[in-house]
Formats: sequence, C-alpha cells, structure tokens
Amino acid sequence: MKPAEKEAESLRMKRVQEIFRDPEVAACLEELRVLEKERIFCRHDLDHLLATARLAYIFSMERGYKLNKTLIYAAALLHDCGKLQQYKNGTPHHTAGAEFAKRILSKYDFSYEEKERIITAIREHRKSGQSSDELSEVLYDADKMSRNCFSCPAKEECDWSDKKKNLTILW
Repeated sequence: MKPAEKEAESLRMKRVQEIFRDPEVAACLEELRVLEKERIFCRHDLDHLLATARLAYIFSMERGYKLNKTLIYAAALLHDCGKLQQYKNGTPHHTAGAEFAKRILSKYDFSYEEKERIITAIREHRKSGQSSDELSEVLYDADKMSRNCFSCPAKEECDWSDKKKNLTILW
C-alpha cells in the first residue's frame, strides 16, 4: 500500500481509532483482562475483538455485502464490552454491550442510522440465524470463527456445542 493510500485508509478509520482510544473502552478491556487472567476458556481481549473485526470484514467481502469497514470494526471492538457487566451483576453481555456501545458511539461522529446498526449487531451477536441484517450476520459468524477451538486445551470442558465451536481452519 502506498503512503497516500495508507493515509486515506487511516482517515476513513478515524472513528474506530477514537473508539479504541476511548478511556471507557480502555478501562473495560483492562478490567476484563484482570477478571479473565486465570480463565481457561476464550478471553474477551483485544486479540479476540480484532480477530472478530477482521473476519467480519472478510465475510462481508466474500458474501458481496457492501458493509462499511468502519461500522464492522466499531461493532466488533464493542461487541464484548458488556461482558464486564455480566461478570459483575449477571446482565447478559449482549444486552449490557448494546447499552455500553450506545454511550460510546454518542461521543463520536456516527449518524443515528450507523449507531442503530452497530447497536443492533451487538445486541444480536449471540443469536444464531436470527440476524436482522448483514452486519449482525457477519458479526455473529466472525465472533464464533475467531475462536481457535480446534487447538484449545479446554475444548472438552467448554459448554459450547460442537456445532458452535470452530473446529477447523477455514480463514
């Protein structure tokens, strides 16, 4: 990629950078890191969030969807931030995550329609086959496929069904 192209891409992803640098998002990820330090199952860390974003973007392109890369990455970066509330008070993380995302997205230059699509995708990211739109669909699929269940030492103890687990390398 030429320097000018890289600069243009960086400008297009400005809102994603703002989300990543947001103090509330950083604090959430740090709290999750501490809470999940001894977790034997998948963690909800930056590696997972970025893998989800990248896979969702690939899925969007492969399926011929015309999804905006910024929306994909914003949804993926925020989709598990509700996990913190789930640990603290039992609120399902897709519900808490949608509320968290609403608060974060309101700080940045997202249109009402963009915010609604991202929040809906986060709210629906645990509902297999029940997605209302393409963003929800690719976020759900990428969230599951970002997990390397095929090489996980805790695979047998995991409560995910084999149907939900990523047991092969496809992407």
